[in-house]
Amino acid sequence: MDELTPLDTPSESQAGYGDATNLFQVIDRDKVNGLNLTVPEDAKELIKPWDKRETTDKFVDSGVDDQIIINVPFTSNVRVRSVLLKVGHGEFSPQRLRIYVNRPSGVGFDEAESLKPHLDIALLQGQDSVTEYPLRVAAFSNVFSLSLFFSEADGDEVTRIYYIGFKGDARQHSKDSNTRMEVPAENAADAALTDAVSEKTNPQLRIR
Repeated sequence: MDELTPLDTPSESQAGYGDATNLFQVIDRDKVNGLNLTVPEDAKELIKPWDKRETTDKFVDSGVDDQIIINVPFTSNVRVRSVLLKVGHGEFSPQRLRIYVNRPSGVGFDEAESLKPHLDIALLQGQDSVTEYPLRVAAFSNVFSLSLFFSEADGDEVTRIYYIGFKGDARQHSKDSNTRMEVPAENAADAALTDAVSEKTNPQLRIR
C-alpha cells in the first residue's frame, strides 16, 4: 500500500496552493461537475487557489430550488481531514451539507435522498469568511471522489456557494481508475460522528 503523505511544501511560485495540507493540487478540477446550477459549467469555478478563496466574483447559484450537488474527483487517492467552505449570506446560505464518498459517477438527487451520507453537517450561519469543518478521518481515509449535497437555504429558494476546498494528505502516484472500489456509505457512516467542528464555532454534526 502506498504511503499517504502531505503534499510537498509549496514554493514561492506556488503560493496559491496554501500550506502542505491543501488538496487543491490533486483535485481534478476540469472534471468537477454540479447539478441544479444556473450555469452548470461554473461548478469548477468553486475550486479556487488558496489565495483566491475569499473572492466573491465567481460563484454558483442553485436553479429550480435550493438544492445543489457538487461532485469532486481527485487525481490520486487522498485522506481528507477537513472541508473548507465559503457560502452565501442570509437567504442564500445553505443550512445543511451531506457528503458522500467514492461514487464513481457522482451522486444524483434521487440517489442522495435514498443513500445514507458519510457525514451530515449543520452548517454555520452568518460567516463572512471561509469556514473549516473538520471531518472524522476514519470515514475519509481512502477517497478518490466526494459528492457534496447542499440544501435547506435560509430563504428556501436559492443556495449560493463561492468556494470549496479540502485539507488532508495525498498519495504520491495517480490513481488507476480500473482498480477503484466503491466504499458503501452504510459502512463508513456507522460510527457516531461526534467530532467538534472547532472549539471556537462548535457547530453540530448530524446523522439522519
